[in-house]
Amino acid sequence: MQIKGVLFDFSGTLFRIEPVRSWLRAVLTGRGITVDESAFERYAGELEAAGALPGGPAPRHVPAALATAWATRDESARAHREAYTALARQVALPDPGLYDALYERHRMPAAWQPYPDTAEVLGALHGSGVRVGVVSNIGWDLRPVFRAHGLDGLVDAYVLSYEHGIQKPDSRIFHIACTSLGVDPTDVVMVGDEREADGGAAALGCDVRFVRHLPVSERPDGLRTLELVPDVP
Repeated sequence: MQIKGVLFDFSGTLFRIEPVRSWLRAVLTGRGITVDESAFERYAGELEAAGALPGGPAPRHVPAALATAWATRDESARAHREAYTALARQVALPDPGLYDALYERHRMPAAWQPYPDTAEVLGALHGSGVRVGVVSNIGWDLRPVFRAHGLDGLVDAYVLSYEHGIQKPDSRIFHIACTSLGVDPTDVVMVGDEREADGGAAALGCDVRFVRHLPVSERPDGLRTLELVPDVP
């Protein structure tokens, strides 16, 4: 296969969201709210169990009343916000303004860190003339994250679920991405961390390769080892 285009998932593939405790502490500090350490640990543990941090651990249980909202959360900005703030509201936090503040925090570039080999691999693809796209199930514009980390110039197209009302694994979103790159799907590799969602690209004939959704410190070369370009050892 001659690779002419590579599509990447965002969260857990190119970037990783900060840990739940860092997320919570940043928001509490920003709002000038002080809680004792036992209360902090309780809030953090309950938020993690609820799955309230987008890109973080999945909910251990989705309440029946939120099942539909959860299943379609990435189809619009409103649905995404409503689903995640509803999950967070299962936790009795000390200030009602925290739920929206937590949601806003996760959209900030400072909350995201690229994997160690992200810049290297994107740069190598760009330098070799391979078209690069980002295909994400998401409810907000992630482009500022790439700009803040100096990576926007290495991406040719962004296809975000909330902008199209289509979620992975629906093959239509991958078709939009391939069309945006001007590359036939059979010449495209889709790289992601979720076998069901990202695996939907295979229906178009894309080659699909997976990385593990690990903390940044535990995955130094997950992208590099996929050998997407010859000059990345």
